[in-house]
Amino acid sequence: METLAIEAKKQRNLELKERLLQLKKERNAIILAHYYQRDEIQEVADFRGDSFLLAQKAAETDADVIVFCGVHFMGESAKILAPDKTVLIPDERAGCPMADMVNVEGLRALKQKHPNATVVTYINSSAEIKAETDICCTSANAVKVIQSVDSDEIIWVPDKNLGHYVSQYTDKKMIIWEGYCNTHDMLTVKDVEEMRSKYPNAEFVVHPECRPEVVEMADFVGSTTGILKYCKQAEAKEFIVGTEDGTGYQLRLDSPDKTFHFASKFLVCPNMKVNNLKKLVRCLETMQPQIYVPPQVADKARRSLERMLEVTV
Repeated sequence: METLAIEAKKQRNLELKERLLQLKKERNAIILAHYYQRDEIQEVADFRGDSFLLAQKAAETDADVIVFCGVHFMGESAKILAPDKTVLIPDERAGCPMADMVNVEGLRALKQKHPNATVVTYINSSAEIKAETDICCTSANAVKVIQSVDSDEIIWVPDKNLGHYVSQYTDKKMIIWEGYCNTHDMLTVKDVEEMRSKYPNAEFVVHPECRPEVVEMADFVGSTTGILKYCKQAEAKEFIVGTEDGTGYQLRLDSPDKTFHFASKFLVCPNMKVNNLKKLVRCLETMQPQIYVPPQVADKARRSLERMLEVTV
């Protein structure tokens, strides 16, 4: 019975993939998928990437429709950078708790308190927050963005862990918002110690959204793309991975001869995982749900994103 169920699922997925190809052609659509998505989503994407790469693709595409398989703020960024495109997201419930940890009123109050500070906002934020921002960044180019800013004082929102990591690469004063990624912040020193004891020959690679004391333990610290590149090029054959488990798809694809152990079973973003192949097909059939950003917000937010894209990774 189990074998029959597996075969039935494979057949359904095959039919969904065929339908997806048809819809993409009819709609002139492109599918962008973040590395944290389910394997079945990454498999059918036109481009897989981190926030920086996908923002670039959204800004450059000739497609009429962008389907963004990620969380809501990513779809907003795509709409801001490509206002004439239709931007869809398979499930509008795909939010980001960290993005919700900063609010416009609080940020405006902080700006009034520090009028000479430059606001640098992690791309993991809402369009409204980006509209209050001087320049955005991703984990891939955060250090370069900070170093590119003329001001000696930085207001950093919303991720305190990434902010702490970046602060080690600048003499600028950083006023850091107290937000964090629920998934990355779960990883503890104890988790890493237990994994290192279990896999003594493995290198530990980690995302800077993790806690500072965890980041300090790493053999390599980097963005999602940075981790993927490092693991592909490193001589080591075994890794303990300190980031969201969806990256396993690309890690295994890039390095089939290497072994990857995720540092904790809790490194799963439930918001990223709400998207699936069935919802992806349905959103192209119905052309819903669409991402909408009010023009007055989008115009202000676009400047901060475009400045970010000018700072190369």
